[in-house]
Amino acid sequence: MPRLAPFAVAALLIAAAPLLVSDASAQSAPAPAASAQPASAEATAQTVAKVQAFYDSTTSFLSGFTQEFFVKSHNVRKESKGKATFAKPGKMAWDYETPAGNRVVSDGSVLKVYEAANKQMFEQNIDKSQYPAALSFLTGTGKLSDSFTFVMYPGATMNFPGGNVLVGTPKKENAAYTKVLFYVDTSTFHVRRALIVDAQGNRNRFDFVDPKVNVQVSDATFKLVPPPGTQVIKP
Repeated sequence: MPRLAPFAVAALLIAAAPLLVSDASAQSAPAPAASAQPASAEATAQTVAKVQAFYDSTTSFLSGFTQEFFVKSHNVRKESKGKATFAKPGKMAWDYETPAGNRVVSDGSVLKVYEAANKQMFEQNIDKSQYPAALSFLTGTGKLSDSFTFVMYPGATMNFPGGNVLVGTPKKENAAYTKVLFYVDTSTFHVRRALIVDAQGNRNRFDFVDPKVNVQVSDATFKLVPPPGTQVIKP
């Protein structure tokens, strides 16, 4: 079976990562300034609750995004951008401008990752994949406090003025990622940046640009029919 192209790892946080994870155990995550003190457990819990409450009140989320994927072993950074759309329950679509034509789509049942340059599409049922818990709160399929244990730092100590940074450790051991950082705008409780760190120290960062919520979204947004000649890869 052909190996899934590296784009599948970079494309969507951890959705396709189980196919490519190695046994390396080194961890690397951005650290706060040496003098930074974490917020109290109460303040942290309040921020998590406010973020969750904000997204619980939404039916859809649309945003431009920029992405930076850092491969630690090769010291390589790959940048891309596009538009992300989420809708409840469990639907999402990542439409890439660069690399042009790449898409990541889930209709809530099936996850599809399409790489235009190689005419390959990875396809897997959601219930058989490690659904991206890092974003499940956006689609109404998960709760932040159920998935992660959080420590919070002032954004100013982590190059994010005007907000707070929630550093999440998965409550259940996860081969695909070891840390998830949410950069929270404290004026709105939008998550403006998500940073995922895997066991090898690779970092996948998404910055959400001009996000909008509760916008009507067509079901067609979450459908993906690849062009003729596409190689479909199923595990």
